[in-house]
Amino acid sequence: MACSGCSTENGLPKGCRNNGACASGSCEKLPVFDWLANMSQPVDILKFPYVEVKFKNDRKEFYYNIDNLPLVVGDVIAVEANPGHDIGRVSLSGELVRSQMKHRKVKPSEALPKIYRKANQKDIDVWQACREKEHQMMLDARRIAREIGLEMKISDVEYQGDGSKATFYYTSETRVDFRQLIREYASAFRCRIEMRQIGFRQEASKLGGIGSCGRELCCSTWLTDFRSVSTSAARYQQLSINPQKIAGQCGKLKCCLNYELDSYLDALKDFPRTDLLLETEKGKAYCVKIDVFKKEVWLAYQDPRLSTWYSFKADKVQKFLAENKAGKPTKSLEDLNQEYNEVASSFNKDIIEENSLQRFETPKSKRRRKRNKNTYSKNKNKSSDKMKTDGTTNAKRKPNKKRYKKTKPKKKGD
Repeated sequence: MACSGCSTENGLPKGCRNNGACASGSCEKLPVFDWLANMSQPVDILKFPYVEVKFKNDRKEFYYNIDNLPLVVGDVIAVEANPGHDIGRVSLSGELVRSQMKHRKVKPSEALPKIYRKANQKDIDVWQACREKEHQMMLDARRIAREIGLEMKISDVEYQGDGSKATFYYTSETRVDFRQLIREYASAFRCRIEMRQIGFRQEASKLGGIGSCGRELCCSTWLTDFRSVSTSAARYQQLSINPQKIAGQCGKLKCCLNYELDSYLDALKDFPRTDLLLETEKGKAYCVKIDVFKKEVWLAYQDPRLSTWYSFKADKVQKFLAENKAGKPTKSLEDLNQEYNEVASSFNKDIIEENSLQRFETPKSKRRRKRNKNTYSKNKNKSSDKMKTDGTTNAKRKPNKKRYKKTKPKKKGD
């Protein structure tokens, strides 16, 4: 279901100007598809009296519909806050809220904050006016914190719907004593101040951005839980430990390093240890690198004079190690690699040319090329015969006097 406010007008998109907060369809940030929207309880008493309300960015909370108001997704409502009231949009209602509360481990109870009413025009005007102040307020807050000398960064500012309180989200690597900062903010902005520290990953999810893959950040679109990412995930995937390549917009390791980690761990079970030492007739060999996709292990001698690398399948290397465990050294890497290549080449022969990409194409005729060669040879023979009859060559040919004859300029009377 697309947003009705973003429909087109004269072939151009109008845009609802809600920056993804319209909560009426696919343009919402971190949306949940309500597949039970068309189903309702036959009795009003059995309806689930809780709704999910979305505020600025990705903040969502559950509220108790004490008056059983007929709410649908996208309605602007006034909810209970401390102090005063806040304005938000309904992002989910009905039976699907029950499963969402169970997923987030929130128990349904009357102690949850309540829904007051549907927002009237005055509530919406005050709410929009507060939203327009937030950006300038964030810039002023950064300036004040810099003048005091605090090592912190104000990432975002969120006004309460009635304008009585402002929440400042900040990031810092050290503990910050912001008692003086709160006094400065209270005198500058004339409202109640609340400071809330967030992590660098939460900051990236709030602000959004484009990753190195060219797509929007996962944390700002669909990722809701932030798992710890370690450098061992990059080592298992044979990636270089370069902070500039494996770090995201937040400065931490990319969350996508965990996506394929389980597949790599399953594939590495068939590989030998990377710190292996293979006893050969020519000396000891060690593992240089492994190729997970081709299931190959590259071996080389410990002797620095023998710097050639040899590739073998992982199961073959396991057999070599089993021979060493039995007390029998294997052949040299050159002999083993030659035997391996001979066996592989015998199976890779393409007798009927199935691997040829041009087997269904007809070869192009070279008739035109031959014709050009014939005409060139004929013209060459004619020129050589003419030179023989004239008795001259290109080097000794005399210039034609008629061709270079000078003409006298005509006079005016002629």
